[in-house]
Order: sequence, then structure tokens, then C-alpha cells
Amino acid sequence: MPKYLIQANYVGEGVKGLLKDGGSKRKAAVENLIESLSGKIESFYYSFGATDLFVIGEFPDNTSLTAAVLSVNATGMCESKTTVLLSPEELDEAAKKSPVYIAPGQ
Repeated sequence: MPKYLIQANYVGEGVKGLLKDGGSKRKAAVENLIESLSGKIESFYYSFGATDLFVIGEFPDNTSLTAAVLSVNATGMCESKTTVLLSPEELDEAAKKSPVYIAPGQ
């Protein structure tokens, strides 16, 4: 299953909700969301700095991931950024392909 890195920041009422619910309850809510889309969490960490939360998760496809992200962002309590993750083996496969590309000005 494809893996994704989701970086999130709580904003406004989302910060208040995090303080009220605590980290464990929010993790359970995220796990429930991801599992409802046939995905699973590999890791879940809160952090100091520019990003409040890092989640590495697996989803069956991009549309399932998008459904999760849209649901969360639509609340206005969280902003997120998603990065598709590739395994070393997937990178090996990509390196073996022969795309045709002409650089600008070439």
C-alpha cells in the first residue's frame, strides 16, 4: 500500500480541542479516520517547532488519502501538507525507466 507523510498544524479551535482532548484521544480519532478508509498508521508523533504533528500512514490509493485530508481540513481546525513516500525499491524501479525529456532551452 502507498505510504504518505502527513504534516499537520492545529489552528484556532483545533488547538483548544487538542488541549481539551489530549494527544492520545486525538491519535485515536486519526487512527479511526484512516482505518475507516482501509488504511493504517505506521507512526504518529507530536513535535516542537513549525509542525505540530507528523503521521506516516498507508492508504490503498490517492483518493482515499485525499478523502481523509479533505475531511480534516474542512473543519478549519487543522492545516495539513502531504508527501508521497517511496521505498528504496520503488526508487530503483523509477531509475530503470527511460523517460524522454528535453530541458528548457535545449
